[in-house]
Order: sequence, then structure tokens, then C-alpha cells
Amino acid sequence: MKVLLFVLPVFAFILNIFGLMRMIPLYYTVPLLFVTIYMTVYFWRDRKQFKGFQKATR
Repeated sequence: MKVLLFVLPVFAFILNIFGLMRMIPLYYTVPLLFVTIYMTVYFWRDRKQFKGFQKATR
């Protein structure tokens, strides 16, 4: 999973470079780059957080 979180943004960045060279339309590459960076940051920051004590049930 960690490797995939490194490879996907790099791949999206390379596609964005192709978009800047007008080989691929930018309206495909920019959202793809944004989504991959967002997902990478989200999964890196996702951690188990304290959600409070659970009320004891009988």
C-alpha cells in the first residue's frame, strides 16, 4: 500500500507534464493529479484517534 501511495502521484505528475506539453488534455490530468495527492495525504495522515470511552452495557 505504501508503494502504491508513492507510485500513483509520480505517475499522475508525469501525466501532468504530458498535459503541459499538450500531448494529453489538461482537464484530464489536473484533476487526476489533485485526487492522487489528496488521497496520498489523507492516507498518510489517517491514524487511529481516541474516540472517547465507550459506555459499559449490561
